[in-house]
Amino acid sequence: MPGSIAVLTDAPVAAVAPHKAPHVIGPKQRNPMRPTAVIPQEIIDEARAVPVEAWNPKKHVAPKTQVVQHLMKDIGLEGHGISPIAVTDPFPLFTEEAIGQIRREIFSESVLRECRFKSDFNANMVRGMGHERAPFTYDAWWSPEILSRVSEAAGIELVPAFDYEVANVNISINDQNAPEVVTYGDQTSAVAWHYDSFPFVCVTMAADCTGMVGGETAIKLPNGEERRVRGPAMGTCVVMQGRYIYHQALKAFGGRERIAMVTAFRPKSPFVRDETILTGSRVISHISELYPQYIEYRLSNLEERFRRALQQEKRRQVERKKFDITAMRAFLTEQLEYIQTSLNEVYEPDADYTPLDN
Repeated sequence: MPGSIAVLTDAPVAAVAPHKAPHVIGPKQRNPMRPTAVIPQEIIDEARAVPVEAWNPKKHVAPKTQVVQHLMKDIGLEGHGISPIAVTDPFPLFTEEAIGQIRREIFSESVLRECRFKSDFNANMVRGMGHERAPFTYDAWWSPEILSRVSEAAGIELVPAFDYEVANVNISINDQNAPEVVTYGDQTSAVAWHYDSFPFVCVTMAADCTGMVGGETAIKLPNGEERRVRGPAMGTCVVMQGRYIYHQALKAFGGRERIAMVTAFRPKSPFVRDETILTGSRVISHISELYPQYIEYRLSNLEERFRRALQQEKRRQVERKKFDITAMRAFLTEQLEYIQTSLNEVYEPDADYTPLDN
């Protein structure tokens, strides 16, 4: 009923998800690991030679263009997820100057020393850089201008899931990573078919794609049909509701390197359904940083939900309206599920767990 505390969404009715999010399969390793792949010194030196600039949206945000959006209902997933938008075609997000600054931070000494990880999904990645190591990158992704572009493309107001998930950078140098990545026999894919752990992702190309062929995103529909979204060019991005869409990244051939920057997003409103989990992140992270950030935003959402419920209950008493037992139980059940999910995601690692040095 309108105004009931059981309704926990500020999103349009069509965006409310009656279906549970799919099961996510994460990396099979038990401990975080460093990559063995070597990044050519030429690439590192080029990145570090870029003069330092502060984030400036007037200079670093790409001119706005029309975004082509594909709907969930068009791929057989109407009613799933938190938005009617499934995925976009690539559209400009960052200028070449912005990408240069981001690459400068990705290939900085401290980031390469402390923030490199690998898994059986991706053999060479940088993640968890943090604002101290990568101020330009973090100022960019948290800027109102970029958040507005991403949210408009997604059809719902979004924010980065939390700082650790800003700019997860997948690095491939002339396909040198291919033998280490599990693709289950599919020689055309860079990563196996999977669901993401976060509601939305924004995948931005941070490399010159001249001479590159492939790199599309493949989507598998419920009926088994496959569709492809063309690969992005440097500075352009694809926004996708990856928590609810079965997808894979196809290999790119040609070009010197492929550097894809993936930032995970969640709903900004605490009242929108949020099925964020840590399955895909836990063993490719410093959990001493990952867990507190995850729990902080979850507690913040719960705080806002209970505050509004209390306000509504006080108003009900003043207005002498009948207490709605069904609505209250629905509200409490939803919060219980949210707490249980949080509890399931934050647990003590196995006794043989070995963290990496920061």
